Amino acid sequence: MTHLDTELKSLKSELSEMWMLVVSQMNKAKNALSNFDKDLATEVDINEKRVNVYELMIDRDCEHVLALYNPVAIDLRFVLAVLKINYNLERIGDYAQGIALIIKDMDSSFNKELFAKTSVIEMYEECNAMLCDTFHAFNKENNQLALTIFNRDEKLDNINRKANTTISEYIKMKPEEIEHSLNILSVVRKLERIGDQTKNIAEEIIFFIEAKVLKHRTKKLKENKDAEANKKK
Repeated sequence: MTHLDTELKSLKSELSEMWMLVVSQMNKAKNALSNFDKDLATEVDINEKRVNVYELMIDRDCEHVLALYNPVAIDLRFVLAVLKINYNLERIGDYAQGIALIIKDMDSSFNKELFAKTSVIEMYEECNAMLCDTFHAFNKENNQLALTIFNRDEKLDNINRKANTTISEYIKMKPEEIEHSLNILSVVRKLERIGDQTKNIAEEIIFFIEAKVLKHRTKKLKENKDAEANKKK
């Protein structure tokens, strides 16, 4: 094994550790949300510092590999993918912390009826499943698994759109619950953005494995779908 191979293996190990930490943060934030567990929400808030430490360390190590070993072809794509996935994971960690902070600031638990109507828990479970599947796709270099993420992100977008209407109608009927309603809407929007970040990760996995850049193509497809949806309204 060359020195470059050793460095790349170390990078993959570090990113995997960060990935598992972010998965843990997401799971804990979901449990805090479901059970209105402020102690668990506080734990998520505190652990965000660990996610940030990983991001800085991985950035530094990627720069080290690029500067000292001048990787090419698939090795270069791997390092570039790690850099971008590292950023996406840090952003997901930020959103998990954001959900935890909402819970910490609330005086009482969420309305279960509105939870069900907005499908927020279903949305959260899909986010977690997508994050775990991208992890397996990265470690097993499985581009077919990575490709499944795009359609699943569309499901999150649909839940987000429906939640906007549902919460708007709910506030009209129960204006006294506007704060809780807006907090749930904030959680839904954070989950939708987590889906976007996970889709970005899937794009980087495919770029690393197949040398295909999908970002602009998937953005164009989403714009076309949104335009079609607006026409039907």
